[in-house]
Amino acid sequence: MSLAFLWMQFLAAALLILFAAPRLTRNAEIIAARRNISDNWIGLILLASVTSLPELAAGVSSVSAANAPDIAVGAVFGSCVFNLAMLVVLDFAVRGESVYRQARQAHILSAGFGTMLIGIAGLTLMVRDLGLALSFGHIGATSLIIVLVYVVATRAIHNYEAKIRERAGEAVKKAPTRSLKTAQVMFAVAALVIILGGLWLPVVGARIADQTFLDRSIMGTIFIAAATSLPELSVSLAALRLGSVNMAIANLLGSNLFNILILAIEDVIYSRGTLLDDVSNTHAVTAMAAVIMCGVVVTGLLYRPKTRLFKTVGWTSIALFLVYILNVYAIFLTAL
Repeated sequence: MSLAFLWMQFLAAALLILFAAPRLTRNAEIIAARRNISDNWIGLILLASVTSLPELAAGVSSVSAANAPDIAVGAVFGSCVFNLAMLVVLDFAVRGESVYRQARQAHILSAGFGTMLIGIAGLTLMVRDLGLALSFGHIGATSLIIVLVYVVATRAIHNYEAKIRERAGEAVKKAPTRSLKTAQVMFAVAALVIILGGLWLPVVGARIADQTFLDRSIMGTIFIAAATSLPELSVSLAALRLGSVNMAIANLLGSNLFNILILAIEDVIYSRGTLLDDVSNTHAVTAMAAVIMCGVVVTGLLYRPKTRLFKTVGWTSIALFLVYILNVYAIFLTAL
């Protein structure tokens, strides 16, 4: 199969996702209004889970059929830094105040839990050679901790959102005339299109990488991660166009929570050993970059800076972009 034809397939899959993303977001907003659920919660759980399914499918395929754990782990950590780098795009796309001033500070909670989950996985990679690793069969103790923290995180964020809405006396958004059932069906159809497009992207991306002789760590961390993160970007931009900054940010931060949960799922499926014991230490670099970026996001949401460089993006976004670029550079150096 020619490289040009592969790129045509890649573009077709991307266009499918770009077509379905606004419909997914619009119907999610209707469901939120009908169910009296905040945009934050819909973005954090519902949208984040759907847009992260391509990462899950690509990861499961990598640790089973392809026997390529480095691609699986690289795609997860790479998607985390890519999702955080997308906040730069959101900041550039909004008009007036920066995205960090328009967003609710409630996002700090999900960013904090994201830092915790990414840090747990990254620390496991860093200390595994010290003989501190604990496992139950082929499943690492880290995977069990990740599942526990994820459950606690989603519950805590839900309860916090409910308290904030109650204290503020937040009114429920007026739902459009479309019924809840219709919105749910259209949401499911749009989600299916995004999942199919997302599944297609990493397969074609892997073939493109094979023809260009890329290292597996680079392929997973940069190219497959970017490909499988396209749904998050499309859905977040669609949410932004609908005026829901909080849904857009919650989708990105929630995807990071779900991405680390994917590591635990992959560990269960990977039967050749403990997943994080069989991959390159290079992934710890990406994990630490993601932790730093989460810290930058928390700082931006707390400080809520007014300054925007040439009325485009603020210093928070510039810091996120620089960390992302440095991480890409470090991955290329370690793969040489």
